[in-house]
Amino acid sequence: MNADTPQVVINPPEDQGQRRVRVDGADLGRARDLRDILEFLRRAGLDPDDIDPHDDTLFTWNGGGPDWSQP
Repeated sequence: MNADTPQVVINPPEDQGQRRVRVDGADLGRARDLRDILEFLRRAGLDPDDIDPHDDTLFTWNGGGPDWSQP
């Protein structure tokens, strides 16, 4: 992993189906779906158009991958 590449950790779904999103240890919030995650990353200074949710050098998905959706 490149030192300039942020570490994005997506935690398992909580009771309400939302997933906590962290970038480099900073808590960005709870996401209901992939759109929320991309919005959090945009706010953190990343370009959503350049993000591949399947990129395992950027993302660590715990409890399911990018194809998850809230029940």
